[in-house]
Amino acid sequence: MATPELRIYESLSQSLKPFQPLVEGHVGMYVCGPTVYSDVHLGNVRTFLSFDMVFRYLSFIGYKVRYVRNITDAGHLVDDVDHGEDKIAKKARLESLEPMEIVQRYTVGFHEVMKSFNALPPSIEPTATGHVIEQIALTEQLISNGFAYEVDGSVYFDVTAYEKIHNYGELSGRKAEDMLEGSRNLAGQSDKRNPRDFALWKRAGKEHIMRWQSPWGEGFPGWHLECSVMSTKYLGETFDIHGGGMDLKFPHHECEIAQNKGSHGHAGAQFWMHANMLTLNGQRMSKSTGNTLLPEELLSGKSAHLTQPYSPSVTRFFIHQAHYRSVLDFSDEALNAAKKGHDRLMAAFESLSKRPTTGPKVGSFDTDAWSNKAHAVMAKDFNSPLLIAELFEAVKAIAADRKDPSVLGTDGAQSLMTQMSDWLFHVLGLMPPQQVNDRMKKALDGSMKLVISLRQTARETKDWATSDAIRDQLDAAGIIIKDGSEGSSYELK
Repeated sequence: MATPELRIYESLSQSLKPFQPLVEGHVGMYVCGPTVYSDVHLGNVRTFLSFDMVFRYLSFIGYKVRYVRNITDAGHLVDDVDHGEDKIAKKARLESLEPMEIVQRYTVGFHEVMKSFNALPPSIEPTATGHVIEQIALTEQLISNGFAYEVDGSVYFDVTAYEKIHNYGELSGRKAEDMLEGSRNLAGQSDKRNPRDFALWKRAGKEHIMRWQSPWGEGFPGWHLECSVMSTKYLGETFDIHGGGMDLKFPHHECEIAQNKGSHGHAGAQFWMHANMLTLNGQRMSKSTGNTLLPEELLSGKSAHLTQPYSPSVTRFFIHQAHYRSVLDFSDEALNAAKKGHDRLMAAFESLSKRPTTGPKVGSFDTDAWSNKAHAVMAKDFNSPLLIAELFEAVKAIAADRKDPSVLGTDGAQSLMTQMSDWLFHVLGLMPPQQVNDRMKKALDGSMKLVISLRQTARETKDWATSDAIRDQLDAAGIIIKDGSEGSSYELK
């Protein structure tokens, strides 16, 4: 089957464009990763799962994808501005730790969250601190090209010089007066020639922990510099896709484009893609108001916003029910509805996998035509909601086939099972029932190891009341404790 032409919404042109990779059969994709100074939140999760789905689909239709997603471990200042304290250094100061301890803790946490949601790892995951030499070199190139200037150990991108040739604001659509409106005369800003200029390299004050030697003295790179450096190093001066959250359009991606054009004349990516924001109960997520939800709260159900826990697979299904460019609102009611839909899909797939080999060889349901429709909707800018709608059309066919095996037939049932498996597990990244069951068993085994240890301690101290209470309560929950010469074990009734 020929895959339909893929069309992607390109943020720079604000239009759907046919996708043709620069190198046939290969795709280079860069996605802005997290700044590792705090726990990853669900808004981040939504963005990364959206691009995980893009990565999966591109691989599914035959492309060899080099997926680069960075880790920002230096240079990202508080409030995303060009002055003040580094987010990681501030966290390190507050907790009396080394900055790299903060980086390690939250990088590990980020990876654990991504793994729990069944996200595939990127091909390359470079760090800002691992590319300081390249960031200095790019800064020198921009100075040489006349698009940057140095003042007292800091280097700024010269927006005025850039605008004589290029359009600063082309991605976000912001005009000069919009960018200046509401700007304040802040400490550390007076050395700029233009308030719109942004930092490429900042001189490190005495209090700044993270610092490197440079031609301009000790300092640290600006936040926007690292992504220009790492995307071009691993994917080339021009590559296929650059992704990130909608909040990165300005200033981060706007500045990246300016740096790219200022250094080598190209915007970088052919396609700039942006995933939209996440809200909670119709309002923007905010730690200060308490209107926030962390991944572990979602998975455990321990939140005032939830009546029950939701599995990673249900969460992925919920996220992909909305198009990646649409605002998505988290609510307990919406998640519960998604759970019902997810469970219905999984039950239908499991029923299909156990279908007896009855009926004619070829059924009345055209599985090839169904697959063509699924490909067609995904080829329209990765339209996962329409893909899910097609999957429910297959669910209807499976239900009809249980009553009349001539609907699918033996070959049709096998074909549909293979195709549904591809879409559900390889493209959408949902977890097969057995994979979910394996995770639940691992969690139960770990929990029971602790319970059995507590009961053994009670027995050794002759606290028979506690020992018996643990045994009886487990028995009431359907778990039998078996005591033997080699210790205790458990089994389910």
